[in-house]
Amino acid sequence: MEIRDEPEKWPVLASEEKFRGHVISIRTDTVKMVDGQVAERDYVVHPGAVGVVALDEADRVLLVRQYRHPVGWRLWELPAGLLDHPGENPLEAAKRELYEEAHQQADDWRVLVDLFTTPGGSDEAIRVYLARGVREADGEQYAREHEEADMSTVWADRSEVTKLILAGELHNPLAVAGVLALTTAITTNALDDLRPADAQWRQRPFLP
Repeated sequence: MEIRDEPEKWPVLASEEKFRGHVISIRTDTVKMVDGQVAERDYVVHPGAVGVVALDEADRVLLVRQYRHPVGWRLWELPAGLLDHPGENPLEAAKRELYEEAHQQADDWRVLVDLFTTPGGSDEAIRVYLARGVREADGEQYAREHEEADMSTVWADRSEVTKLILAGELHNPLAVAGVLALTTAITTNALDDLRPADAQWRQRPFLP
């Protein structure tokens, strides 16, 4: 059997939106199961997001520190953001987030890893890019607000960040997945095999 995730839709007999917020909504689907029984499944409807592992010539990755109210922690994360508009090009969104959160731009972009953050309870899909040839962005610094108002940034040694992840000191899913994927690509000499920045993204189709 080939090990590959594949899309599949079981019959939905009924669907009801239970809540709609500023970013997410909550939906209850009545689903016909493979054994013929029917069950309700509640899940969060999410627009999706992108993240950026920015890597410099000294083998350092760029991290931003941000307060996250739902978990009550201040986390070290990747520059990242929501796909706020249907059909939005994720690469352009990633470039925008790198500029807005860290005032950086990059010359070389690749797809690093795709993931569902919580597939048992949300349809949120994430794409994490690798950005190289990173330098300070042109133009003025973006004016941050809300949780980003006191955001700090740091260039951190990639190997040390990897160790912190494995030690349970870093928890953001984009940072964990992105940095571990990058470390794997480096140690297996697979950087040149990474997908191009405009690679198809079946989980969140977009207009190139």
